[in-house]
Amino acid sequence: MWQQERYQRIRALLSTLQRVSTDRLMVELDVSRETVRRDLAALEELGALKRIHGGAIRVEDEAPIAERAHSNVKYKRDLACAATGLLERGQTLFVDAGTTTAILAEELARLGGLTVITNSFDVALTLRGAGDGGAGNEIIVLGGCMGERAPGTVGPGTVAEIGRYRADLALISPTGIDARRGACNYDHRETEVARAMVEHAGQVVILADYSKIGIESRVSFCPPERIDVLITNHKARELPALAELEARLGKVILV
Repeated sequence: MWQQERYQRIRALLSTLQRVSTDRLMVELDVSRETVRRDLAALEELGALKRIHGGAIRVEDEAPIAERAHSNVKYKRDLACAATGLLERGQTLFVDAGTTTAILAEELARLGGLTVITNSFDVALTLRGAGDGGAGNEIIVLGGCMGERAPGTVGPGTVAEIGRYRADLALISPTGIDARRGACNYDHRETEVARAMVEHAGQVVILADYSKIGIESRVSFCPPERIDVLITNHKARELPALAELEARLGKVILV
C-alpha cells in the first residue's frame, strides 16, 4: 500500500472510530509498527490527528484542559513534590502553562524565597492565593495573547518578554518526550514559549508523567542533550522508551 493510501485509510478509520490503536493500524495497513509510527507522526505534523500512547485520536477529540486536569493527578503530584526537592531559596524559575505545572504551583506555594516567572494564570493565581505573595515568592506574569488550549499567554509578545529574564531553572511539562526528539508539545504557540524558557534558563527540568514517556508530539522544543533532569513515575519502567531516555539524559528521577 502506497503512503498516501495509508494516510487516507488512517483518516477514514479515525473519522469512524474517533481513536485507533497502533496494533489495529498494523493489521489494517499490513505494515510494521515502525511504519505506523512514521505515518502517525507525519499526519500529526499535518494537523490531521494527535498521537497518544498506543495509537492516535482525532484532533477535535483531544480532552479539554478541564478534563485533563483530573487525569493522572496522583502521578503529577509526585512529580511536583520531587521537583521542589531540587530547588533552593533565592532561585528564579520559569514555569510554563499546563495541568502538571498547575499542580506544581501548589507545591511551590509551600516554599519561599523564589522568583517565579510564568505565562500560566493558574500558576500565578495559585501562588498568589497562598497568601503574602505566595509564601514570600515573587510572581512575574508574562504578557502576550490569550492561548486557546491552556489558561495562559502565548505569542511573540510572551516570547519577547521571556528574553528579558535569565532563570536558574526552567520547569516544563511537555506533551511527550522521547530519546530522539526530546521534549515535544502539540500547540505551536505553546511550544515557542517553552523553547524560549529553555533557551534562557541555566538548567532544564522536564516533568512528564509515565503516559508521556516515548511519545512524540507535533513540535520539538528541547533536544535530549539540553535536558538536565527528567522527573517521571516508577510506572514508566514498564516502557522500553525509558531505557533509551536514561541513556541520553543527564539525570532521570523516578517517583
